[in-house]
Amino acid sequence: MKRNRQNSTRVPFWLRWLVPVVLVVAWLAIAGIGGPTFGRLSEVSSNDQASFLPAGAEATEAQDWQAKFRDSKEIPAVIVIESDTEFTRAQLGEAAALKGKLEALQLGSTVIGPIPSEDAKAVQFVVPIASSDEVKTVIKELRDEVKSSAPEGMQTFVTGPAGLTADLVSAFAGIDGILLLVALAAVFLILLVVYRSLLLPIAVLFTSVFALCAAILLVFGMAKLGWIQLNGQSQGILSILVIGAATDYALLYVARFREALTHTANRTAAALTAWKAAWEPILASGATVIIALLCLLFSDLNSNKALGPVAAAGILCSLFAALTLLPAMMALLGRVAFWPFRPKLLPETEREPELVTGLEGQKGIWRATGSLVSRRPRTVWIASVLLLLVASAGVLQLKANGVPQTDVILAASNAVDGQDALARHFDAGSGSPAVIVADQAKAQEVLDRTKTSDGVGDAYLLAEGNVPIIPGAQGAPGAPAAPTAPAVRDGKVLINATLNYAADSNEAENVVLNLRQELKRIDGGALVGGVTATALDTNTTAQRDLVTIIPVVLAVILVILMLLLRSVLAPVLLVASVVLSYGAAMGVSAVVFNHILGFPGADATVPLFGFVFLVALGVDYNIFLMSRVREESLKHGTRPGILRGLGVTGGVITSAGVVLAATFAALSVIPIMFLVQLAFIVAFGVLLDTVLVRSLLVPALAYDIGPRIWWPSKLGRPSSDAAARELPAAPEPESAEAGLR
Repeated sequence: MKRNRQNSTRVPFWLRWLVPVVLVVAWLAIAGIGGPTFGRLSEVSSNDQASFLPAGAEATEAQDWQAKFRDSKEIPAVIVIESDTEFTRAQLGEAAALKGKLEALQLGSTVIGPIPSEDAKAVQFVVPIASSDEVKTVIKELRDEVKSSAPEGMQTFVTGPAGLTADLVSAFAGIDGILLLVALAAVFLILLVVYRSLLLPIAVLFTSVFALCAAILLVFGMAKLGWIQLNGQSQGILSILVIGAATDYALLYVARFREALTHTANRTAAALTAWKAAWEPILASGATVIIALLCLLFSDLNSNKALGPVAAAGILCSLFAALTLLPAMMALLGRVAFWPFRPKLLPETEREPELVTGLEGQKGIWRATGSLVSRRPRTVWIASVLLLLVASAGVLQLKANGVPQTDVILAASNAVDGQDALARHFDAGSGSPAVIVADQAKAQEVLDRTKTSDGVGDAYLLAEGNVPIIPGAQGAPGAPAAPTAPAVRDGKVLINATLNYAADSNEAENVVLNLRQELKRIDGGALVGGVTATALDTNTTAQRDLVTIIPVVLAVILVILMLLLRSVLAPVLLVASVVLSYGAAMGVSAVVFNHILGFPGADATVPLFGFVFLVALGVDYNIFLMSRVREESLKHGTRPGILRGLGVTGGVITSAGVVLAATFAALSVIPIMFLVQLAFIVAFGVLLDTVLVRSLLVPALAYDIGPRIWWPSKLGRPSSDAAARELPAAPEPESAEAGLR
């Protein structure tokens, strides 16, 4: 029997063993360093909302002025002790004794309290926490002390900004463990079904995990140097994105490798052939996502700016792992990787089918899909567009104006329960007042206007040490006299305003808006900051980012597609299809959030993050499809090329979409509303794009338009299409996608 020339070619030892082993060892070293770094990300991570605002935000400016009036970065914890009945004199004495114990903990400056409620059923303490760095540990210590020292039979809560931050940090704790385990388990099960092999899924998972280790090392270094601000949200998204992207790229390479093994018995030659065919689509795919993510650098919100390079670093590491580590492992394993269903070497006569309609050689669901597209293309794409438009109508129900911080945490939270108790017995905004920076000469006028503003319960100037100046107040016998002179820094004074509404509520944000308008009429340089103002400015900036960044991302992706496909019409239609798919995903998500999950709204950044991920990843899959369609169209004509491209990319892209949807769905195990919502949006959107847009809408629309889809390139001319059909079929380049069909 005559041996295939490729089978007899001897691969040099250095290429057959040395290079693959060196690459595997190098990646083992990277994983050995990057793996332990995973647990150190908390050292460079911050969940302080104020740090994400731009320097020009009013809340940021107010915070900078506040820093001049104090020596530390204290954040207040509010203790609430609640009883079903009125406090007795003895119980009030026990509560008063708690102050000394709290001060003995030396958590920060002076403890304020006990402050009894008007209904005498609760008392309140305000405990400044010196730093937010160890807030989780400090709040736990505080809760234990309060619970053990409070009068018997009473409920105790530690809430306020410090308590809510501590519970938020606890909710993010699962990112280091459970999130990763759930994502990897989901990917492993999908790969088992796809490959029906045990060894190959493990090799693919190693690729993903090692890519994540490299990404963590890179991100940790950038955060340590102060180049980026890392928070729990971007940390969770990084893990999911790297696992999903690296697995997707691995699927493409493995499919090419599997196909190459049907053409040669030499495992190293097959690995090289697969690499040569796979590197370009993988690189184009990754570059598109990286550039789209880096568009977040145009954001005014620092948290968005941080996510761009963090996620881009993750995609970059995924690319390197898929193009170096995985090929090295495949070169060492060969056909053993697919055990027990090893690919067989095919006779040359069975390797490349001759095309007439484009459906030759296809079987199963993709032949049926291609047949439907070719018989009724206009019906298919019009029905698909109508379905997407109907789904998009749900966008009108989307409430992405931000949600109260007490609604962000979906798990049980002592701080959230404490906010409810605070609202039952005190001015709801006590413990988290609005902070007003005013000119000293106009301080009294600003104070008087603040007190009479709707939604303000009380207001007072602050003396040195942040002690309130309360007219007519008398100190206790032997205590220092009540302060009467406000603290002044560079001609400015501070005023605290206690609001009638919870600090994280929409009503409180409206009060802050009104205060800003009213006070600037008196003092043009007056600033209103604090917890509520920070949330307000964050939401406002996030909505402005949505309008700014979406056009930039679309323009960048459009240019990339035009360069790749050498066409104008096809890229425009592809971008339009993914935008429509995004609208449908957001519409369905809005209905699910409002009427099934019962969420009160959505974080203002959710639509932007959903857009960046869905559009970038949606175009990603269309790149795989249309680049192959163009390749086939050059040889066989546009319409047969469309059907051939659809058939050979169908299995692998669908598998990639399912993997990516499953990994993003794993985000829902973290009890944070933002991550749960993003998980649903991206998972549902990717499946919608994979099943409907890429499988039916785009192929049917392209088939209906015919050669003009490539306008204005030469391929868009009917004469070129006819010439392609008259040419003898050239040997077909091995495709990265064909292995899973």
